[in-house]
Amino acid sequence: MGSPGLAKAMAKMRDAGVEDVAVQTFAHYYRQLEHGETGMIPEDTIEPVDIPSISDAVVSDEEAHAAISTTAVIKLNGGLGTSMGMDRAKSLLCVRKGLSFLDVIARQILHMRKKYDVRLPLLLMNSFRTSEDSLAALERYQDLPVEGLPLEFLQNREPRLLVDDLTPVEWPKDPELEWCPPGHGDIYTALLDTGLLDLLIEQGYERVFVSNSDNLGAVPDEKVAGWFAKSGAPFAIEAVRRTPSDRKGGHFARRKSDGRLILRETAQTRDEDKVALQDLSRHKYCSTNNIWFDLKALKKVLDERDGILGLPLIRNEKTVDPSDPKTPKVVQIETAMGAAIEVFEGSQLIEVGRDRFVPVKTTNDLLVLRSDVYDIGEDFVLDQIADEVPFIDLDGDYYKYVANFDERFPEGAPSLRKASSLTVNGDWTFGKGVQVIGAVELDGANAERVAPATVLSD
Repeated sequence: MGSPGLAKAMAKMRDAGVEDVAVQTFAHYYRQLEHGETGMIPEDTIEPVDIPSISDAVVSDEEAHAAISTTAVIKLNGGLGTSMGMDRAKSLLCVRKGLSFLDVIARQILHMRKKYDVRLPLLLMNSFRTSEDSLAALERYQDLPVEGLPLEFLQNREPRLLVDDLTPVEWPKDPELEWCPPGHGDIYTALLDTGLLDLLIEQGYERVFVSNSDNLGAVPDEKVAGWFAKSGAPFAIEAVRRTPSDRKGGHFARRKSDGRLILRETAQTRDEDKVALQDLSRHKYCSTNNIWFDLKALKKVLDERDGILGLPLIRNEKTVDPSDPKTPKVVQIETAMGAAIEVFEGSQLIEVGRDRFVPVKTTNDLLVLRSDVYDIGEDFVLDQIADEVPFIDLDGDYYKYVANFDERFPEGAPSLRKASSLTVNGDWTFGKGVQVIGAVELDGANAERVAPATVLSD
């Protein structure tokens, strides 16, 4: 069993009804954590990669259709949007015209089923905090569930551990804060212990396309599906060229010791390697978290490894109450879904356009999505109308949380189609019909209301 801390954590998980595969997977990473594993990937152990582009791939219409016909779609939907002040599924956030992320996703799937004449099931990987609200929001789409398959499966949960002794934290004031999801790398464990992996294979599905529910650019593209099927790869990730806004994020590389592709996250980068991490000319590609994997290949590896995929550990330190920095420090044991690229021999990367990577992680991103930079057509796929996606930097003191953000854009987002950047310092409220042209900065010293129909230009 190991240490007393591990014994307590495993007992707590079993008492809460967590499946044994998930308990054993947690124990695997706990032992690594206990022995000082940090998950760090030193710069001198990796080298940069160059990858092919989907625009150069040759895929026939027949190959593309055959591939999308045997593909299932999973959306990662366990996030609460706490960094933006939300306390429910971030995917319920309004995007535009009264439609949430989930509304747009559901309509994308229904449109593609009709267009390609395929089943194309949608499955949400929810957390224990997002399940009820998300399913309620989708009740209006009566044709969305596919017969024989659930609309959701639940991500596992695990105890948060006190930094000092790695024992499960106790927080009677709000017992839910004693738990955390194990990161989106838990998808493989959850597919196995819910029986969904076997069920998908039994129903004739060959591959899965996985993406984040906050990325509306991530539609299950027919050509990419055809490329993946034709490649024979067990696992692939869509990558994009890094831009200055991606400088502090993770990237792909190749491990020198065995030549395997890897994904290095920021949390796995030593302080002395941060300069190399941010060098866009060295590490050119980052992950969209749009992932394709072969179902039978996944089952084979999980069977060989007794259900434990063995992804690299991510040690994530937080406080018990994320909104209160004075509460005790805890460790969350996490793994990243994309890190599985190093597990499967023959994994591949494919470069895609930025139109397949439109994540909303902050209210800066939300402003762009709600603006006229993108159009949403009858297929509910985002269409970038602007020549470029502007850089947005809103003052965190006033715009970080969605409620405060909405108060300051009571008439909706300004026009950003002709903007290159918008920097807002201080407390500004925007009227109706405001246009931003070029690079604009609002000075906090004179914060006020931007009158309706105002043109802001550099």
